[in-house]
Amino acid sequence: MKLKQILCGVLSAAMMTTVFAGCGSTPSSESSAPESSAPSSSAASSAKLSGTISMSGSTSMEELVKAMAEDFMAKNPGVTIDPQFNGSGQGIKDAQEGKADIGNSSRELKDEETGLVPTTVAIDGIAVIINTANTAADLTMEQLAKIYTGEIKNWSEVGGADAPIVVIGRDAASGTRGAFEEIVGVKDACAYAQEKDSTGGVKTAVASTPDAIGYVSLEAANSDDTVKKLTIDAVEATEENIVAGSYKLSRPFIMAVKEGEVKPEVQAFLDYALSADGQAIVKTLGLITVA
Repeated sequence: MKLKQILCGVLSAAMMTTVFAGCGSTPSSESSAPESSAPSSSAASSAKLSGTISMSGSTSMEELVKAMAEDFMAKNPGVTIDPQFNGSGQGIKDAQEGKADIGNSSRELKDEETGLVPTTVAIDGIAVIINTANTAADLTMEQLAKIYTGEIKNWSEVGGADAPIVVIGRDAASGTRGAFEEIVGVKDACAYAQEKDSTGGVKTAVASTPDAIGYVSLEAANSDDTVKKLTIDAVEATEENIVAGSYKLSRPFIMAVKEGEVKPEVQAFLDYALSADGQAIVKTLGLITVA
């Protein structure tokens, strides 16, 4: 989705909010997360902010970060945002070391990743994808774990054709990989045939390899029809099922800053991410809002 289309959608949503503001109705929450008292983006744009915000981290968050950054800079012309997308682990490390103002992570912080204050800005599902020519349709969580550890090696064992399974995953720095392995219970035990350094790399590999299996952000899996989503324990990967708790493969999108005093423009951006405008972008991208 192009950023201009995303931002047009945000503006349209804001106009509709103005029209119905006097009707006395109370909007219902569409998120499973607790209510937030975060200020609206108007608070962020009311002050004359200036400076540069450096970001580093998750490739899965790239589209969200770019859309939020463009909208925030339009509202605050004195601020420049420079995002880099090099994996959650690197983003967290950069934030810890002061090399980035914000470290973006598509997984929870680990116990040893200390000295940071995390802010969850969205929830994303992880979709398990296969080639569109594959006849398999559903896996149990147990079967999924056995495929990734190499115990199940052939598609015929799980409802597919007689063909060896090509197991594809992300690189070690990936937040998607960390979250997937943690949820499935295969941490540091996967037998990958290929490891890719981006969400797009996994999708391309699965789309071009008839017997491959991989995992990507739910938004990435929904964005085109070059791959096919598997159901897990007969539950489809959808926002509704994630909110209901029936689809288990989901993870947070986190923006983490170093403990201590935060630059005004950085705090303003974090406030913006949880504001009505920021969360409108979250929703437009097919992610789950948290505020």
